[in-house]
Formats: sequence, C-alpha cells, structure tokens
Amino acid sequence: MIKKIYLTRHGQTDFNKQGIVQGRGVDSDLNEMGRAQAQAFHEAYKHIPFDKLYISSLKRTAQSMENFIQQGLPYEALPELDEISWGIHEGAEVNEEQHAYYFEMINSWQRGETHKAIEGGESPEGLAQRLRAGLSYIMAKENENNVLICMHGRAMRLMLATIFNYPISGMDYFLHNNLGLYEITYTGKTFVLDRYNEISHLRHL
Repeated sequence: MIKKIYLTRHGQTDFNKQGIVQGRGVDSDLNEMGRAQAQAFHEAYKHIPFDKLYISSLKRTAQSMENFIQQGLPYEALPELDEISWGIHEGAEVNEEQHAYYFEMINSWQRGETHKAIEGGESPEGLAQRLRAGLSYIMAKENENNVLICMHGRAMRLMLATIFNYPISGMDYFLHNNLGLYEITYTGKTFVLDRYNEISHLRHL
C-alpha cells in the first residue's frame, strides 16, 4: 500500500504574531495573515486529489483548511492531533522569567529529558503517545491514498520525529512555518521524505 501524506501547520494567529505561548488549551482564530496563508496553500495544492483531510479539534486548523472543506473534501477532526499542552503558560503574556523557563524546558527536552512537562502541561512523551495513536488511525485507512493533515507546531515536530524514527529529543530538527508543507510517501514498508517545509507558495505574502 502506497500512501501520500501532506502535512502542514495551521495559519498564523495573533498569539503566534505576538510570541505568546499557544497550546492545546488556547482555541484561537486565524488572523488576517493566517487567512491569506490558508488561501495561498489552497491555491497551490487544490489540484491534488486528496481522499481525506484530518485536522485537530482546535478551530485554527479547521479555519486553515476551510477552502478544502467548502470544496467538499471529506474531513475528520482528531483530538490526537492537538497541540501540546503548555500548562500554566498557555495564553499568558510572556515576561522575562516565563521566557527563560519556557526555553529551559525546551533545552531539557533536547538533552533527552522528555519526561518533563511544564507545570500543568504535557510532556513530549505523553504527547508522543497520543500522536502515535492518531497516526495509527490514519494509516489504517487503506482506501485513503492521498491524505492531508493540518496540525500544530510542536505536535507536528514530534509527529515527524515519530514517522521517521527520530528520538523524541531530536524533534527540533523538523522546522516549520505556518502553512508550510511536508510531503511524505509511505511505500508500504518505510516512510520517505519528499519535501521538507516547502514554503514557496507563501513567498508573495
């Protein structure tokens, strides 16, 4: 079974623009730039005969894929694709102390301490468990050969690490932009990376 996966991050929100931590507990809308990115993504990839669209349970992914949904593409919202929970830092204005704590946590993950979670939040190991469940669900659909997935930055990094058998601590290898594209082929035995964070469709914005 050959399956193509087109994986993208949602469009920009005001939280993204302002550098405010935005996780699973913040259900924000796209801003004007995010809507323009969504339109550009649709124009670039509407010719692909997608069989199914998968989004998270957060509305910024649905808004990013609204043109595909209105076009009649079957879709399903999977909570397993939600962003990591950043706990007490979600939606908060980032001061110097919070900024240092946030980045020290990310550094600790890069050192291999992936069991750690921000207070009240989710660890990468916990996130990886639900992402694997979501990926298994998607891959089990044998009649879906071209799949479009829209999710979130940190979760997307870890999804890619999972797909390509990277350690959780190596997830930051996978860069992302709002509505940049990763294209992946599953050959029936292995996953092959065809395009890495493709953003040419966004350069005019």
